[in-house]
Amino acid sequence: MIEAGTMAPDFSLPDAEGKIHSLAEFRGSWLVLYFYPRDDTPGCTTEACGFRDLHGEIRAAGAAVLGISADSPEKHGKFRDKYELPFLLLADPGKRSIEAYGVWGEKKMYGKVVHGILRSTFLIDPAGRIARVFPKVSPAGHAQEILEALKNL
Repeated sequence: MIEAGTMAPDFSLPDAEGKIHSLAEFRGSWLVLYFYPRDDTPGCTTEACGFRDLHGEIRAAGAAVLGISADSPEKHGKFRDKYELPFLLLADPGKRSIEAYGVWGEKKMYGKVVHGILRSTFLIDPAGRIARVFPKVSPAGHAQEILEALKNL
């Protein structure tokens, strides 16, 4: 996993409508970049809805929110619409960005070791540098944790 103080790896990924977004378009403001395993699963829904519920406060703290998973743009659109998510979800089915940020690896699910996305969040500063890393995120309360971190920058 990349560390605080390093430049954030760039990405060019599609949103639910197929529009390509890159890290460069977020320069000049803070970015909450969170990686999550799959759309519409219990933990991922809890995490996304937490960011939804605090989105106004996070924006007021000067940050944008962006979620990335390996799901398709179409699946992201359904997830976004179902839960009225006000932020972008980007599709990385080739896992290039997921691997560049070091969030693909071994984890335990239901007692078995599997490979997948390690739920993680990165606070990226206006210059594109990683300011904080949140590895092994617990979905419940994570958005509040991020909001507190933004307020203390």
